[in-house]
Amino acid sequence: MTLPVRLEYFALLREQRGLGAETVQTAASTARDLYRELASAHGFTLAAERVRVAINNEFASWDRPLAANDTIVFIPPVAGG
Repeated sequence: MTLPVRLEYFALLREQRGLGAETVQTAASTARDLYRELASAHGFTLAAERVRVAINNEFASWDRPLAANDTIVFIPPVAGG
């Protein structure tokens, strides 16, 4: 079974994906599984441990189960200046 989820990317992940946002169908059951799926498909170079995840506008655990129509934001580290 697959779920539709909306993804938003920032900074390096946005550059590597070439998009700021998209909606995808995924068989991933957790945010961690989804990130692994996307990293494999799009060549993300950051390990999950270096990225924060937010689901539906709240920071979330990587092991939180996904639900249909969730909005997931992967937030890489950013440099200040």
